[in-house]
Amino acid sequence: MAFAEPTPAPVRAEIEMILNRLEASTCWFQRNGAWHDGARAKAHLLRKLEYIEKKGTVQSAEQFIELAASRSSLSGRPYQVRCGRDAPVPTRQWLSEQLNTVRASSRGTPP
Repeated sequence: MAFAEPTPAPVRAEIEMILNRLEASTCWFQRNGAWHDGARAKAHLLRKLEYIEKKGTVQSAEQFIELAASRSSLSGRPYQVRCGRDAPVPTRQWLSEQLNTVRASSRGTPP
């Protein structure tokens, strides 16, 4: 039986940063028709990360977003994020924007 390598620390740090941003936001996360606050969203997505880590190594934050944070594994329905009165956007888009912001700030450049 082969075991997956752990997610590289820099990748895990980026994933945790974008999930922390979701948790700290006033945005809501929709999965399978129900809306959840950022803390519940983060907890759910971390469980999904742990599940996919058992199957293989997560090579990038983008891969995490695609494999775990874009859609329901059960229904196949896309996840969404709604902030304030703005229209919901796909979670893939929202998290990708957060990732770009995190990366830009670590380089000291504006997003």
